[in-house]
Amino acid sequence: MYLSQCILTIGEELAIARRCVLPMAFREVNARRHVGLQQLSALALAGRTLLGPMKSYKFVVDESTNQSVLTCSAVRLIESLDLSSATGQLLNETIQAQNKEFKTGMSTLLFLVGAWSNAVLECLQQNVPISVIVSVMSEGLNSCCEKVQSLQLSVHDVNKELCSSSVKTNIFENKTSQIRSNSSPVCFQKGISVSEEVAVPRNAHAQPEDSCNFSNSCLVSALTGFGSIASLIKPVDDRSKSVISESGVNASSCNKKKLSHSRYFSTLSKSNFSSQLGNFEGYLSGQSSYPCECSGFGHLAMALSHGNRTSMKLLQNIVAYQQQRAECSGSSQFNITEIVTCCLLGLPESYSCVCPGFITVVSPEQATVAKYLQDKPLWILLVDGDLTEQYRHLGFNRPCNVRTILEHPNLQEGSSGDTWLSNALDVLTHLEVNLILVRGNVCEKLMERCIAKNILVIGSVTHNVLCAFGEVSGAQPVTYLAQLNARYLGSGAQVELWRACDGRAMELGELVPVRIKVQGIPLLTAMLTTTVASKMQLIEDQFWTSVYRLHHALYEGKVFLGGGAVELLCLSQIQMLAEESLKPASTNAEKVFHNPSWLAASSTEYKSVVLQALANGWNQYLSAVLCNTAKAASGFEAHTLIKCHLKKAADCGSPSAYILKEFKSGGMVQGGSDLFTDPGEGLNVYDNVTAKMEAWRRALDLVLLVLQTDAEIITGPQRNQLLNSYMSSEFMFL
Repeated sequence: MYLSQCILTIGEELAIARRCVLPMAFREVNARRHVGLQQLSALALAGRTLLGPMKSYKFVVDESTNQSVLTCSAVRLIESLDLSSATGQLLNETIQAQNKEFKTGMSTLLFLVGAWSNAVLECLQQNVPISVIVSVMSEGLNSCCEKVQSLQLSVHDVNKELCSSSVKTNIFENKTSQIRSNSSPVCFQKGISVSEEVAVPRNAHAQPEDSCNFSNSCLVSALTGFGSIASLIKPVDDRSKSVISESGVNASSCNKKKLSHSRYFSTLSKSNFSSQLGNFEGYLSGQSSYPCECSGFGHLAMALSHGNRTSMKLLQNIVAYQQQRAECSGSSQFNITEIVTCCLLGLPESYSCVCPGFITVVSPEQATVAKYLQDKPLWILLVDGDLTEQYRHLGFNRPCNVRTILEHPNLQEGSSGDTWLSNALDVLTHLEVNLILVRGNVCEKLMERCIAKNILVIGSVTHNVLCAFGEVSGAQPVTYLAQLNARYLGSGAQVELWRACDGRAMELGELVPVRIKVQGIPLLTAMLTTTVASKMQLIEDQFWTSVYRLHHALYEGKVFLGGGAVELLCLSQIQMLAEESLKPASTNAEKVFHNPSWLAASSTEYKSVVLQALANGWNQYLSAVLCNTAKAASGFEAHTLIKCHLKKAADCGSPSAYILKEFKSGGMVQGGSDLFTDPGEGLNVYDNVTAKMEAWRRALDLVLLVLQTDAEIITGPQRNQLLNSYMSSEFMFL
């Protein structure tokens, strides 16, 4: 049977791909029907501007509903597209796998998929055998992954360097000296220290719930002190706490306004800024939470944020809170399971902050119950599943000797179907349950009856939240209400309405934020606010990306130099291999490509062509990063700058040492993309090790998979022509 439907052609995507290349360039390729690679190239083209910290946002519009969403994420972009082809579905699955495992690296993956798809098409145009393309590209990427190991740095050393405020010999010189011991001498310029950030020490006079907790009040907005109009967000009934004014200073303690930020003047020194907050009680500032001499990871979070200022400040506050708890309890200094988010649409972004406890949004009817229960000790119930009559736990097996007549009967009010509702409500009222947290869905009728009985029920609660409440309240999760008795309940929970000091949070329409807390609970809620509905998902994605970058860095204990450093070394390595492949067989190329079967099936000419095509992908990546970070005005200028650095790296004799020197002195591979950083003070940028290399491997694996699939499956109306052509021996028809 002829498999004409195995790979569907997307008319629009293919038209885009054909417009982006010269028709003559793919005459041979189209004849051999490598449609999948062209589709990959067309799809990846949409994500070209998503690289780097200064991304170009994209609006994705649904033509059927005219609704739009703003995104700068490869995951959301691919999810929003109508991928009707097998190639598009493979691309989506690859990006989703990267997102599920690492939550970062998807934009890199998407870009390299497009770049290397074009590289393979160039090789096919020059009649390079497919087996040679697969072997050489795989060997080339493996060589890059081995080479970039020299650019890994210890998290401990990096954080120590970031927190130091003095100019001294640092880890980069030590790392470079190790490389120089096995390479030619390299000359170094005097180092430039990491720019000093305004830091606010932790308040020593705060009165937490216990010895290891911060105040119940919210932490200051992430943008306070940076020219925003942010004011403190805190529970409305907490009248004893002073409110922070627009400048981020205690209004009752300062009569004179002080300039804290200006586009023409640098920020205040640490001593001056700290003196402004000297009388500030009970809150953690939105400024940097650690002094430079600290042992926390606030500065590392900044280096991994890649220019996302809001997420960085929120994450630094979380790190500060968790570090203080760790000093008392000896627990981990950064626990990602203790972080949750609450998205509030309708408040300015300057209201974003971090609050202890669990905050979620409920309906106005539920908010009325929460207000009734405020300041009352509550009995809490945890349900690990759906709170519905039809719910059955995973793995439930029905009796073999029972025949089901009707699975879900549609019973009217007042009939025997209300038996479950009545029994459930009787159990809850008998045990005086006030608060129910449900992991899954909640029956609407039961919700209405619970509201009438002043029982607050909150659904769709994550497993981490249930575990946190269970540990501090003593509650044990149940699957069914039939299991419930007094020993499964927890105590000590409190509920209160959460809103801004000016009451604006209560004007969010159908959703009202409610805060649930228990003394000693480690949960922290990042309040993410915006007035633009299409931007809400984007802000949440950016926050979690920053969180997971820090999580992976601490888990692995190492980071890569960022800002394109490792990609520049990969480009240098591939070009060196391409040059060596043109030399006689007695050169060092045999040491890299040592597979005898591969050598027998390929020639030095093919090796050079494939390696150069692979290098072009790295070159395009670096060029896009430079253009997107405004370090190059055009692609031509970016390629010229890259070529200049490659020449200097080659003349240096050790590309790794040259890149380390450039990173230290703030050259091309330095970050410096933070809009709040002075131009003369570059901001060090770092990347995750495993996430980055897995993005490379997944991108190349996908391209090579589509390449080999295209070679085996023929689509289109040209079957008879292919059978009668000289290429018929290359195909097998099923």
